[in-house]
Amino acid sequence: MAERDYRAALNAALREYEALGLEKGAIDDRLAQLGQTIGTLTRLLGLTPTVPLGLTDACRMILRHGEPMTPVAVRDRLTSIGIDMSKYANDLAAVHTILKRLNSSGELRFIPRTPGSHQYVWNRATTPVAQTRDIVSVMHDATHEREAMRVTAVPEDEDGPPRAPRTKRPASKKPR
Repeated sequence: MAERDYRAALNAALREYEALGLEKGAIDDRLAQLGQTIGTLTRLLGLTPTVPLGLTDACRMILRHGEPMTPVAVRDRLTSIGIDMSKYANDLAAVHTILKRLNSSGELRFIPRTPGSHQYVWNRATTPVAQTRDIVSVMHDATHEREAMRVTAVPEDEDGPPRAPRTKRPASKKPR
């Protein structure tokens, strides 16, 4: 195969890779929507699920839809889809604990707001994009940025002599 054949194959593979990444995001969204619909319809029909859904998985299912939600909204949605919250002494505390754990594991992202209105949102994976040759060449050609990172002295001012490089002062230790 000639080099242009390899390039054509690479370009085709990159396009398919990116398209599949977009499809995966759409499928994840639809699965979350269907999970909520199934839970709600099951509750409305008075049916009990054959495999009970745990609180963590139920929170995941609710937040995968993508809209930011407060812990109170998550608790209310859990109740509306038929999750039995009566077995928890403090149902809101249980939801807070689950959301904090999912946030620390990277599944959720915390959105700070005013006290009492903090929200969590599903931490979607970024759309996979392969680094093409032009992107890599720009990254390698960023020599001016690398040089700027290595500078230790402040450049000369037009008005006077060069200033000495800044150094960190040691923290003072105060007796307690």
